[in-house]
Amino acid sequence: MLTIWRFKDGNRAHEKQSAALVSGLRAELGADQVVCCDLSSDEVSLPWWRRPPPELAQLPAPDFILGAGHRSQWPVLRARRLFGGRSVVIMKPSLPLSWFDFAIVPEHDQPPPLQNVILTRGALAEPLPDLPAEPHRALLLLGGPSKHFHWDTAKVFAVTEQLLKPSPKRAPKRALQWVVADSRRTPEDTLAQYAGSGVELQSWRESPADWLAEQMARAGQIWVTGDSVSMIFEALQSGAPVGVIPMPSRNPRNKIRAAVDRLLDEGLVTDRFDADLLQSAPRPPLAQQVVCARALLRRSGWKEPQPALCGSTL
Repeated sequence: MLTIWRFKDGNRAHEKQSAALVSGLRAELGADQVVCCDLSSDEVSLPWWRRPPPELAQLPAPDFILGAGHRSQWPVLRARRLFGGRSVVIMKPSLPLSWFDFAIVPEHDQPPPLQNVILTRGALAEPLPDLPAEPHRALLLLGGPSKHFHWDTAKVFAVTEQLLKPSPKRAPKRALQWVVADSRRTPEDTLAQYAGSGVELQSWRESPADWLAEQMARAGQIWVTGDSVSMIFEALQSGAPVGVIPMPSRNPRNKIRAAVDRLLDEGLVTDRFDADLLQSAPRPPLAQQVVCARALLRRSGWKEPQPALCGSTL
């Protein structure tokens, strides 16, 4: 049985990535044992280097110690030194890559080609719930200003309004049912722009933890503003066609835009508003969590222990 120690830093985006890798390992190996260690406060995370929690010594020894986010890096290394196992950081770490057994890094971060570096397409995302798709349910996901992209609420609304208008090519009975949702980075006045547009509005503040995953699983098509690469890759976990709404870049050398451009080049997403996504062929989920889990198991040389044969001797 594979034993995993998973460090959680209180950042939802980081914890979703480590949970995704756990789900990939489960998909490959079946049963496992996962121990979660909470690092969400300084009172817990800062003493780790000097004195890790003594109760860890009572736990099963780890095969892998996972962490995502800067707060988890030192605890992952310290736990590996004290309790064994393989250290796995899910990011491009601020500490030297050579200090970790493995680093799972998005390819757009351009890490060096080292043996312990496993590349992934964007941020890891958990598999979506197995729910029946509703072909005429459409999802519009709004990001917000970032260090990579400019954001103008009025312009974003003017552009996305083109999507919300009924298409003359589509019969009335096939009209799309739109759900528009914001995120933590979305300016507060953005969602209000869509009031009166005949769409369903959903604020992230009022959304249960599993709301977005369920909506993506049910959607017939998904559109995401181009600043939010994490939501784009989450959308690619569905079988629905995915559209990207271009955003103005702050810098000509924009690694997020380059990652999205590659998806566009490969036809995994579209930026054509005139494309009838309902006619797009089904697409299998991207499932990067499984790809990375396989790479981690192969490079680590981990093999499921075999039960001793009856009557064997040592």
